[in-house]
Amino acid sequence: MAILENIRKRTTVLILIIGMALFAFVISGVFTSDGLSGGKVGSAVAEVNGETIAIDAFRQKVEQASRQYGPNFSSTQLVNTVYDQEIRRTILNQQFEDLGIDVESDQIVEFIKNTGYAQDPTFQDDNGVFNEEVFRRTIADWKETNPLAYDNWLNIEKSIMQSAKEQLYFNLVKAGVGATLAEGEFDYKLANDKVDIQYVRVPYNSIADSTIQVSKEEINAYIKENKEDYKQEKARDLRFVFFEEKPSLEDENRVKDDVASLLNDSVEYNQERNTTDTILGFAKTKDIAAFLDRNSDTKFDTIFKAKNELPAVVADTLMNLPVGSVYGPYRDGDSFKVSKITDKIADGSVKSSHILIAYAGAERAAPDITRTKEEAEKEAERMLSEAKKADADFARLAKENSDDPTAAQRAGDIGYFQESNLGLAEAYRKFLFANDLGDIGLVETPFGFHVIKIDDKQDIVQVATLSQAIEASEETINTLFTDATKFEMSAIDAEANAFSDVAKESEYTVRPVNKIKEMDENLPGLSSQRAIVQWAFNDDTEVGDIKRFDLTSGYAVVQLTKKHQEGVMSAEDASATVLPKIRKDKKAAQIIAENKGRSMDDIVSNNGLTISNASSLTRNSPTIPGAGKEPLVVGKAFGLEEGQVSDLIQGDTGVFKIKVTKKEAGVSLPNFSTFSDALSTSNRNAVNSSVYNALKEGAEIEDSRAVFY
Repeated sequence: MAILENIRKRTTVLILIIGMALFAFVISGVFTSDGLSGGKVGSAVAEVNGETIAIDAFRQKVEQASRQYGPNFSSTQLVNTVYDQEIRRTILNQQFEDLGIDVESDQIVEFIKNTGYAQDPTFQDDNGVFNEEVFRRTIADWKETNPLAYDNWLNIEKSIMQSAKEQLYFNLVKAGVGATLAEGEFDYKLANDKVDIQYVRVPYNSIADSTIQVSKEEINAYIKENKEDYKQEKARDLRFVFFEEKPSLEDENRVKDDVASLLNDSVEYNQERNTTDTILGFAKTKDIAAFLDRNSDTKFDTIFKAKNELPAVVADTLMNLPVGSVYGPYRDGDSFKVSKITDKIADGSVKSSHILIAYAGAERAAPDITRTKEEAEKEAERMLSEAKKADADFARLAKENSDDPTAAQRAGDIGYFQESNLGLAEAYRKFLFANDLGDIGLVETPFGFHVIKIDDKQDIVQVATLSQAIEASEETINTLFTDATKFEMSAIDAEANAFSDVAKESEYTVRPVNKIKEMDENLPGLSSQRAIVQWAFNDDTEVGDIKRFDLTSGYAVVQLTKKHQEGVMSAEDASATVLPKIRKDKKAAQIIAENKGRSMDDIVSNNGLTISNASSLTRNSPTIPGAGKEPLVVGKAFGLEEGQVSDLIQGDTGVFKIKVTKKEAGVSLPNFSTFSDALSTSNRNAVNSSVYNALKEGAEIEDSRAVFY
C-alpha cells in the first residue's frame, strides 16, 4: 500500500517522464526514417546519385535470391549479388528516365516472343506456337482466378520490362558505334606490317637493387603524380591464432580401444533374472546387421565389392582373407574400423566389350538404321568371325562397326558387371557368367545382336565393417577453450606488439590476413567468418585490440593490426608496387647516362653484351625474342627508316639501342571493309559492359551494406 501511495504522490512526475519518452521516440523516428534524413540513416542500404535503395525492399530481394540460388550461396554472397543487381538497375533506370526510354505493353509482347517464355505451352496455341491472344487471356485469367500466379507474373513482367529497356538503351548506343575504313586499314597494318631489327639491351637486373636508394619522399611524389593508380578502398589488416577443435592422440587411442573391445565377447549382468549373459562380439555375432546398428556409425552394406571399391589402405588384405575372418582395428580417414569378410564370390565381377548390330524395330535403335533382323544377324555372324581371327583388333572393330555409340567411343568397353546387376539384358548377363576370360561369342537381346568379348574377371567380397568416428572428447574441447582463453588474456595483458611473442612462447602459429574489405566474409584458414570482419570494421575497434571468437570448429583469437582508410594509398601501403617502378626509372637513367652517345658496338664492348636480331615484329604482337614484351621499343622501330639507328630507349626490361634492318608493309588489299566490319562488331559487343562500367565509375555511390550485414 505504501508503494501505491508513493506512486499516486508522483503522478505528475510520471506523466512528464512518459511524455518525454514518447516525444523522444517520435523525434527518433523522424531522424531515422524517411523524414529529415531522406532515408539515409537506418533505412537505405545504398544511395546512387542521391537516389536511395530501401533496406526493406532490398531484404525481400535477398530472400527471393536465397530461394533461387539455394544453399550454394552464403548469406554474404547473396547480399553482394543482389547489391550489384540493384546498383546496376538503379544506374540504368536513371539513364532511362533522363532519356525518356520506356516500353509499352505491345513492346513487351514483342520482347517475349524472342525469349524462353515464348516456349511456355501456357502461352501457345494448338499448333504449339506463341499466340499473343492466348498470352493476354492467360494473364487476365490468372488475375481473376489465381492471385498467386498473377503476382508471380507481375514480378516476371518487371524483369522483362527492365530487360527490354536495357536492350533498347544499349541498341541506341550501339547504333552510334562502328569503325571507318581508315580504322580497318590501321587495324590491318597493326597486324601485318613487319619490321626486322638488330638490338643491344642493357638489362635492368645488371644493376643490383641494393645500389639504388629510394626515399619515402620519392615514393610519396610518385604516388601523388599517379593518384588514379593508387586508390584504395577501406580495408583492415589483422592476425589470428586458430585453436582448432580436433581429436587429441588420447581421443584417437580411446576410439581405437573402443572398436577393438567390440571384437570380443563380453559378460553383462541381467538384474531382472539375476544372471550374467554373454554378449557375442563382432567376431562371433550371428546377427551382424543388428550388431552394427547398435555399435557402428555405418550400417551393414550387403552389396558385394571388387578390390577397387574397398578402402585403399586395406584392399589387398581384405581380398586375401577367407570368409569369416576379421581384420582391424585400422584407421581409414577420420574413423577406426574393423572389417569382417562375410561372403566371397570368385570371378563375381566381369568386364566385357561388345559390338552391337542393331536392326529396324529393335529397342533404342537409331532412326537411320534400316537393316532387317535377318540382315543384322548375318552381319553379326560375319563380325563374330572377324573378331575370332588371331590377329583381330576387337577395340578397332567395335569403334568402326558398333551401333552402340556410347560403347563405341570406348572401343566397345561397357565396364564391370556383377551377376546380380539387372542393368544388362538377361542373355548378355548369362553369357558373361557362363564363359571364360577371353571368350568371344554372339547373343541376341531386344537391342539387337551382340558380339561379346570377356576382357577381365575379378573376385568380389561382401564386407561387414564396424566403424566409429574419431571425435574430440569433452575433455579435449574443454582444454582447447582453456588454452584459447589463456592466450587471449596473455595477449591482452602484453604490449600491443607482443601478440606474436606470446604466441611463440606457446608454439602457436600466427596467421596474418591483410587488406580485407568491409563486405568480405572468407578469411584464409578460417573460411566464412563474417563476425570477425564486422568486428574489424567496427568504429569502436582500435588497432591493437584483441578478441576471441567462438567458431564452429574451434576458437580464433584475433588482433586488429592496421586500418587502411579509403582514398589514396600511403607510401607504406604502396611501396611494394611503387619501389620497383622507381628503381627501374633510376636504373634506366643511370644506364642512359653511362652509354649516351655510344654506338651499338661501343655499348656491346663496354657492357659485355652481344648484338641480337629480331624479325617479323608487329605492333599487335610486340614481343622481342630474348627480351620479352616491349611495345615501346617495337613502336619506336616502326618510326625509324630502314638502316636508321635509334637513340637509347627506356624499355620494360632494359635500355635498348636498335637498328632497323628491314621494313615490310602488309600485302596491299583493294579495300579494308572486312577489317572495319570486324572492328565494328567487336566495338558493339563491348558496349553493354563498357557503357555500364563507365556509368558506374561516374556515379556517386554510398554503400551502407556493412551497416545491415
